[in-house]
Amino acid sequence: MKKLFAGILSAVMLFTLSGCDNAANSSDNSENSKPQSEAAENSSAENNDSAADETPNENETPTEGGKTLVVVYSASGNTKAIAEYIVSATDADLFEITPTEPYSSDDLNWTNPNSRVSREHNDESLRDVELTTTTVDNWADYDTVFIGYPIWWGIAAWVVDGFVKANDFTGKTVIPFCTSSSSGLGESGKLLADMAGTGNWLEGQRFQSRASEDTVKEWVDSLDL
Repeated sequence: MKKLFAGILSAVMLFTLSGCDNAANSSDNSENSKPQSEAAENSSAENNDSAADETPNENETPTEGGKTLVVVYSASGNTKAIAEYIVSATDADLFEITPTEPYSSDDLNWTNPNSRVSREHNDESLRDVELTTTTVDNWADYDTVFIGYPIWWGIAAWVVDGFVKANDFTGKTVIPFCTSSSSGLGESGKLLADMAGTGNWLEGQRFQSRASEDTVKEWVDSLDL
């Protein structure tokens, strides 16, 4: 009887110890699985954050280069034709300088000492020509400005003076061009640059009165704008 009781007691104790071991193993496995799950979640979150950082901002506006403007005074249409060739070659905007009192063909007859241009040439006080406007819309958007004019007595037609004096060319590249039957560019561009006092003025170019579009385009291409 004692042997039977001792055997039953041993069996009960063995069963109890086995249950405790299984519970401990189950608890260990549960604890070990938790950090692995959290690590996976953290890794996923970090990857998502990294991907979000690399995604471009759709609201970000790309930086664009400045625009080009062609400003021109044309007494008889020849200089305007050159200006339009430059507009075509550079995809520029055009601004035409216009006197409040336009010049007639008689006014432009430089061989007549009593014509308007002759009197203005002989008396500098008459060269302050009133313009319809000197204001260019969105002037600040332009970083390259061509300025065209006919040559009068070796200098730029003084009609452009009012425009040059009225505008600030700071930060702009300014390129003069002119038309004439025989006179060169001379110091016309330099005199305008001195008058402006601001801007980076390049040397410029003189064209014959009826220069071809190909000639103008070739010059524009050489500027490497």
